Amino acid sequence: MNTFQQYLDTVNQAIANIPYPKTPEQLYEPISYHMALGGKRVRPVLLLMACDAMGGDPAMAIDAAVGLEMFHNFTLLHDDVMDNADVRRGKTTVHRRWNDNTAILSGDTMLTIATQYIARTANWPVMDLFNKTAIEIYEGQQWDMDYEHLNNVTVEEYINMIRLKTSVLLGCALKMGALIADSDSEQADLFYQAGVNMGLAFQLRDDVLDVWGDPKTFGKEIGGDIMNNKKTFLLINTMLLATGDDVNELRHWLNDPYTIRDEKVAGMTALYERLGVRELAEEAITHYNDLAIDAFNRLKISDEDKAAFISLSNKLAGRKF
Repeated sequence: MNTFQQYLDTVNQAIANIPYPKTPEQLYEPISYHMALGGKRVRPVLLLMACDAMGGDPAMAIDAAVGLEMFHNFTLLHDDVMDNADVRRGKTTVHRRWNDNTAILSGDTMLTIATQYIARTANWPVMDLFNKTAIEIYEGQQWDMDYEHLNNVTVEEYINMIRLKTSVLLGCALKMGALIADSDSEQADLFYQAGVNMGLAFQLRDDVLDVWGDPKTFGKEIGGDIMNNKKTFLLINTMLLATGDDVNELRHWLNDPYTIRDEKVAGMTALYERLGVRELAEEAITHYNDLAIDAFNRLKISDEDKAAFISLSNKLAGRKF
């Protein structure tokens, strides 16, 4: 198996070579701009790694890898509109640099381009997996929006939401690579299980980094979830654990429309630390990462390849990457 960087170089080169039409500029320039922002490209790399580990030719999977990364970035374009986000990967978001309508239409175009690339595999199980995953992601996004207006969201409901919104795409990436390599269903499903649990650990780490991360490496403004009253793992557990004066303070930060950003972020962070919800998040991250590692260990692949997947899972869980 190649190194992560070697797969990443392959993916980046393929993305750089996407032949976007020159006109209309207002449609394609935002796509090119957003894709040039880079990112870790974890999903397409996972796809190539799984294909390689199962004895397939990664060159036969590169179109699917590009398509999956294009799809992922389409969801980010729309997410930024829905979240009213200013920054993505340290740069101005498309809807801020252009406008909401441009971001929506360019995002729609990215979805179609992604589908075209994945269809080049001429593999119906791959296409079926992609379509199923896409619908699950839309369901997860809807739950995410619904939960912003509810005060009784459970931890279990939240975990299911992030499984749909984030985790299934990592599972899809790994399973898709295995399917392109003509893997049997048992091995492909183990890859999927590993990816979903990696994704859960990854998203929970994202919740933590939104509060305690470094903006330079996180790529987004710290406190975005706090300002949007997002029902994250941290907030849900805080709502469950708060008593007495902490309940009153929580209500203040959640309901005061005139609060100053820095004050709200600092106040909620202090509340999280007082109630120990960061520690709960760290325990959950370890749990899901352990499940991912267990699935990787059950795969019929070389010990060297298992070690590569496990190392990547540990890095994603810690986001020391």
